Amino acid sequence: MHKNITFSAEEELIKKARKKAQREHTTLNTEFREWLKRYVGTDKRVVDLESLMESLRYADSGGGSFSRDEMNER
Repeated sequence: MHKNITFSAEEELIKKARKKAQREHTTLNTEFREWLKRYVGTDKRVVDLESLMESLRYADSGGGSFSRDEMNER
């Protein structure tokens, strides 16, 4: 059974979050439920690490493969 809760946030932040969820084919409710599951099921340090890794995800798509010499160039 789902229970309703209410949060408050700045209107502009909510608009941006809704747009992001829509781009990701999800909803804020779904995202919040997933966040809540992670929050209660993990240690604070693990949550912080997951947040850091998520924020660095953009770097994973970069420049392809490099040779050993290319990686050691300065």
